[in-house]
Formats: sequence, structure tokens, C-alpha cells
Amino acid sequence: MVARHDQTTDPELLAALLQARRGTAFFARKLNELTDAELDGDTLLPGWTRRHITAHIGYNARAIARLVEWAATGVETPMYASTDVRDHEINFGATLSPIALRHLFDHSAVHLNVEWRDLPEDAWHHKVRTIQGREVPASETVWMRSREVWMHAVDLDNGARFADIPAPVLERLLKDITGAWKTRRTDTGLVVKVTGQDQELTFGDTTAESPTVVSGPLPSVVEWAAGRGNGGVTAAGPAADAAQGAVPAAPKWI
Repeated sequence: MVARHDQTTDPELLAALLQARRGTAFFARKLNELTDAELDGDTLLPGWTRRHITAHIGYNARAIARLVEWAATGVETPMYASTDVRDHEINFGATLSPIALRHLFDHSAVHLNVEWRDLPEDAWHHKVRTIQGREVPASETVWMRSREVWMHAVDLDNGARFADIPAPVLERLLKDITGAWKTRRTDTGLVVKVTGQDQELTFGDTTAESPTVVSGPLPSVVEWAAGRGNGGVTAAGPAADAAQGAVPAAPKWI
């Protein structure tokens, strides 16, 4: 049988697809390292067990596949009917048996991959709508998935670290997070600096006269910005002084 390949030939899109598929494989590896009993364990997300994260990743693949189908057919197929429906789905999925939960992840990942693979070249620019109501080209679904699998592999809390996430994914995550802060105006007086790279990255309120500056290596800065910890970062400025040198909590991201 002749192997089937992605219909797109866009090199940037192909690279993004590869990154998302590698993230899916990474999540699968961390999930498969867990015993069935360990699925009941806590995660880095308050209130969510590993069951919740696995269910979320499974249903997320199905939701994104619906957007890709929308782009392919022109028939509107929303990610979810509502955020309440999404939350109910995750909570229900968390009650599945271990084998059903693992099958949900496996089968939904394969389904999404096939939808991406078979999407015609000219359909990748077709507009779809996210659960937040943003209209984006179908190509954005690749980043939407990549972000979920890489981040939540760490959230499973069984050995994955932000340092395991590829630098291009980390950089885009940081842009997304700081962009959300800027939109909400919660970054006032806050500057984020990534150190230890050929080109230093700076985000936040760079016009502030006396900012609080949080700095550190890229994985550590993203971990802090995403609200997962502050190891490896330092802070200086008004907020740090008020906390007697402690690193302040990052503004809310999602």
C-alpha cells in the first residue's frame, strides 16, 4: 500500500505539523509511563487529576478535528456547543475506565492527524472559529493542538519538564501568554526577560519607568509565566521589593 502524506507543501506548516505530532508523541509517552492507578493522581492543575488532563487532551483532539472538517467541507462544525458542554465532557471523560480513557487519547489523536493529513492545500487558509470566538485560518489549529499537548504533558507531573519542550514552542507560548496580559492590561509595570540566548527576548511593559523585571532561562520563564512555578527565575523592582525579594506571581493567563 502506498503511504499517504500531508497534502500541504508549505514548509512552515509542515514544520508546525511535525512539532504538534512530536508533542502528541511526547504526551503519549508520559501517559503510558503511568499505571492505571496513577491516573487518579494529582497534577500541576488544581482540581484536576491525570484523568481530567487525559480526557481534556482526548476531547480537545476531537474538537480541533471538527474545525479541520469545517475548513475542508465549508459546513460549520464548532469546537464545542458551549464552554459548559466542554467542561461536562471533560468531567465525564475523567470517570471512564483506564482502558477507555487511553483509547480516547489514542483514537482521537489518530483522527485529528488524518484530518490534517487529508486537508487540501487550498483549504488551510479557510476561516474557522475557536471556542473563544476568534476567527482564524485552519492552519492555526496546528498551534492550538501543539500548545495543548506539550504543556499538558508537563502538567501530568510525572517527570516532564518545561526544558523538554522545544524552544520554538516555548517562545510562542511566551508570546501568547504575554500577549494575553497586554490585552487585559495586567502587565502594567512588569517586564519579562529571557536570558542565556544569543538574542535576549523582552516582553511586557517595556515603557515603564520603574518596572518589576522577572528574568531567567526560557524554560523557567515560561514555567513562571504559565503559573506552574518560579524555579530558575529572579525578580527585581517594586513588586519584588514589596515581597522582600520573592518572585511575584505571574498575571493570570487563561
